[in-house]
Amino acid sequence: MPLPGLIKRRSLVALSGGALASAMFGSPASATPSGDRFSAAMGPSERDLASRYAARTDGGHRLPGIPFQKIDPQYYRQRVENLTGEPAGVVVVDVANRFLYLTEGSGTAMRYGIGIGRAGFTWSGEGVIQWRQKWPRWTPPPEMIARQSELRKYSYANGGQAPGPNNPLGSRALYIFQDGKDTLYRLHGTKDWRSIGNAVSSGCVRLINQDVMDLYERVPAKARIVVWQQGDE
Repeated sequence: MPLPGLIKRRSLVALSGGALASAMFGSPASATPSGDRFSAAMGPSERDLASRYAARTDGGHRLPGIPFQKIDPQYYRQRVENLTGEPAGVVVVDVANRFLYLTEGSGTAMRYGIGIGRAGFTWSGEGVIQWRQKWPRWTPPPEMIARQSELRKYSYANGGQAPGPNNPLGSRALYIFQDGKDTLYRLHGTKDWRSIGNAVSSGCVRLINQDVMDLYERVPAKARIVVWQQGDE
């Protein structure tokens, strides 16, 4: 059952990132009328951010540190109040506002900033994260190869692109199925931190590599996922 008093899905989609943060936390100058324990001052500290986005080695691959100071703070990975209307253990992708939420059992959610590729605008509704992969291989679809012939070397017949920081799927990929069929919708990592919060030319839903690694460890097996496009009811 949805938690009582939560903003309904339609209202959440209608809010901009700034308005959503205000609805969740109130402004720094005033507390929320309900005396909510969440406040703007409870965002991640400089020390937290430095640790979350530090350089690291994983699976034999070296990931550079992220200059988080250059990213809009609303897109930092952070714990927020769960206003999605979904119970614990659900992934919610808010395409319009460039946020991904993983709902938790304590009335909170982990929120991640995302970038949306062309394929990220093509599917909405509900599905299941059928499987997950660390350092996946990338195989461009035939339609992409037809547009960009230089990608033929990464075709399925040629074994795809080897895992690594330069692979378009990044450090982790989560594969979305609906009714037992692959939707071709992916949550995946990226080294291009500048793309977070923006619409980009390719891919589905991308997170900073350090963030998708965090999500990978938190998301339950066969988790339900809900994707909201702008205007979804």
